[in-house]
Amino acid sequence: MSFRRSLLLGLLLYGLIIAGLGLLDGTVIAVAFPLVGYLMAVLLYHPTPPSLEVRRTVSDAYVKLEDEVKVTLVVTNTGSQDLDELSIADTVPPGLTIADGESSTVRSLRAGETCTQSYTVTGKRGTYRFPGTQIQVYEHMGLFSRRRYYTHVSRLAILPGVPAMRRIPIRPLRTRGFAGPIASRQAGSGTDFFGVRTYQLGDPQRWINWRLSARHPREIFVNAYEQERIADVGLILDARERNNVIANGDSLFECAVEATAALADMFLADGNRVGLLIYGRGLERTFPGYGKRQRERILQTLAGARVGGSMVFDNLDYLPTRFYPAKSQIVLVSPLCEADPPVLSRLRARGYEVLVVSPDPIHFEERGIPQTEIGKMAIRIARAERNLWTYQLKRLGIPVIDWQVDQPLDAAVRIGLRRSYHPITKQT
Repeated sequence: MSFRRSLLLGLLLYGLIIAGLGLLDGTVIAVAFPLVGYLMAVLLYHPTPPSLEVRRTVSDAYVKLEDEVKVTLVVTNTGSQDLDELSIADTVPPGLTIADGESSTVRSLRAGETCTQSYTVTGKRGTYRFPGTQIQVYEHMGLFSRRRYYTHVSRLAILPGVPAMRRIPIRPLRTRGFAGPIASRQAGSGTDFFGVRTYQLGDPQRWINWRLSARHPREIFVNAYEQERIADVGLILDARERNNVIANGDSLFECAVEATAALADMFLADGNRVGLLIYGRGLERTFPGYGKRQRERILQTLAGARVGGSMVFDNLDYLPTRFYPAKSQIVLVSPLCEADPPVLSRLRARGYEVLVVSPDPIHFEERGIPQTEIGKMAIRIARAERNLWTYQLKRLGIPVIDWQVDQPLDAAVRIGLRRSYHPITKQT
C-alpha cells in the first residue's frame, strides 16, 4: 500500500465528515461519498502478491576493457491475474555506466505473458556483481502497491588492457626441462656457443671443430652449444595502499595492473610457467601454469585487484618465497618505497633473479603539484630519494625499469635494461 496516498485520502474523508457534522450540512457529507466509493473499489481490486519468474543473462562474463556488455532481463507472469501496472527496475552495480537502453521500465503484463528488457553497460577494470531486480505492482487507481525484490546474482569481470611487449631477456639460475627461448647455462643443442668438448657417439658432424681437431690427431673435438629452455617466472603486483598515488582522478595502480598483464602475456607467449601474487591488503595468488588458459586466469585475477592496507603486509618482509621455485625469475611491479631494497637484496642472495618494473610515482604526481619554489624543491628531494633506492638495487645486480607511465612500457623496458648493471641486459 502506498502510505502517503492512503493517508491523504483518509485525512480528506475524515475532514469532510467532521466538517459536515460540525456545520450540520449534509452537502459536505455527501461530497465524501464518492471518495468512500473510490476507497471501496480500490480495496476490492487491490493487487494480490504477484507470481513472477525473473531471469537475467549477461552476454559475456569476462570482457575486455571498453567493450560493451548486453544485459537481458526476462520477466514472466506465472500467476492467473493480469498486472495492469508493473514497474521493473534492475539494479546496476556502481562503477558501470549504461551505454544504451534502460535498466527500468513500467508496463502491463497479462497472465502467462513474458516481457524482455535489454540494456548495455560499459565500465572500468574490475569485477561487478548484479544483485537483483526490484518489481513493484500497482492497482490501476494508483493507491495500493506490492513491492518485491528478486535476488538472482550475475557476475561480470572487465579485464585490464594488455599492452604489446617484445621479449625480455632473462637468465634465471634454474630452468625447466622443456625447449624454450631462455639460455639454461648447460651444454646441449642450441644456437649460442657454449664451449668445446671431446666427440661422443651420435654427435652431428656439423658440430666438429676441425681446426682444434687438426691439432690433436688422436682426438676429435666438437663445439657445444647452450641449451635453450623455459623458466619459472613469478610476477608480484604491489597493491599496498602506501605506494598508490592518485593524481587528477587517475590511479597509478591502474598502470601497474596493465604492466603486470603485459608481462604475463609476454612471458606466457614464450612458453614459460608463470604465476601471479598480488601483495597488499592480503595475498591473492594465481598458481603457476602455462598457456592461454593461464593467461585468462591471471587476467581474471588482475580484474579484481584492489589497493588495500594491512599492518602485516605493509612491508615486503612477508613475501611467500616458497610460492616460487628456488632460483627462478621474480618480477616485481611496484613504485617502491624506502623499506623495499633490503628485502629484494635478500631475495637476490637466496638465488632468485629479480627484475623490478617501477611505475614512477613522482612523474605521475608532478602534474598536480604547484610549480612554486617549495613544490619544485619537494620534487627534487623526492627524485633524489628514489634515485638512491634504484641505485642501491642496481648495485646489487637487480635491474630496475624506471617507467614514466605516459610512455610505452616496451620502450621503457628496452632503455632500462640497456642501462642496467646486470649482465643479462647486454644486447647482442
